[in-house]
Amino acid sequence: MDSDAPIITAMPTPPAPGAGAPRAPLSVAIITLNAAAALPDCLASAAFADQIVVIDSGSSDGTQALAAARGAQVIDMPWRGYGPQKQAAVAACAHDWVLCLDADERVTPALRESITAALAAPRRDAAPMAYRMARANRFMGRLLRHGEGYPDWSLRLFHRAHARWSDDAVHEKVETAGAVGTLSGDLLHESAETLESYLAKQNRYTSLQAERLAAAGERAGWTRIALSPLVRFIKFYLFRGGFLDGIPGLVHIAIGCLNSMVKYAKLRDLQGPPRP
Repeated sequence: MDSDAPIITAMPTPPAPGAGAPRAPLSVAIITLNAAAALPDCLASAAFADQIVVIDSGSSDGTQALAAARGAQVIDMPWRGYGPQKQAAVAACAHDWVLCLDADERVTPALRESITAALAAPRRDAAPMAYRMARANRFMGRLLRHGEGYPDWSLRLFHRAHARWSDDAVHEKVETAGAVGTLSGDLLHESAETLESYLAKQNRYTSLQAERLAAAGERAGWTRIALSPLVRFIKFYLFRGGFLDGIPGLVHIAIGCLNSMVKYAKLRDLQGPPRP
C-alpha cells in the first residue's frame, strides 16, 4: 500500500444513466527507459484519458518516438530516482487528476470503468481525493493471486493538490493526508523481465534501501537479519496463501524473504565493524 491515510472501502457511485454528469479531466503520467516493447499496450489501455505524459530518461530503443506517434506528450529528463521522477511527471501534467502507470502496466476495462465513475462522482467534502487499486503481478509467466503478489494495493489515482510522490529513490509511495478510496478492477503488471534481471533489480533495490535506512540512523542486529525473512515467509506464504500460486508463488515470496535479510545485512555492513 502506498499511503497510511484512512481507507474508504465504499465504491464511488456512477452517475445515473442519462444524467450526463461529466467526469473531471484526467492525465496519465508514465516514466520510461527503453520501454518500446511494453509501452504500446500500456498506452492503449490508458487511451480513455484526456492526456498522457511520458517522462523518458534517455531511451535508445525508440521509446520516445513510439510514445509521440501514439499521441503522448514526451519529455526527455535525466534520471532522478523513482520518487522524484514520478513527481516530475505529475507536475508536467495539464490536469489535476492524475493516474500514474508504469510502462508494463495495463488498465483493465473494469478498472477503467471504476476510474471514470470516481471522476464523475460529486466532490463532496468527505470525498476521497486519492484512490488505491489492486495490482495483479505476472511472475514467471503466472499472474499471482495470493501472497505478496495480490492484491498488492497501489495508490495511483489522485488529485495532485492533495497528494504527491515521496522523494524516495526506491520503494517510492504516494503521500496524502486525506482518506483513500478503493477502486474495483485490477491494474495488471505484465512484467516480461527474466528471473535473472529481476534478481539484479532486487539487488540494486536492497542497496538503496540499506543506504536510506543508514541515513535515517537505523541499525541492524542479528535478530533483524535472521528473523525478518522468517516472519515474512510465514505471513505471505502461509497466512496469505502464497502456496496457492504454485512454484511462481514460492519463488516470489522466497526472493522477498531473501531481500529482507540482504537489506539488513547490507545495513549492518554500512555500520562498519562492531565496537570492541
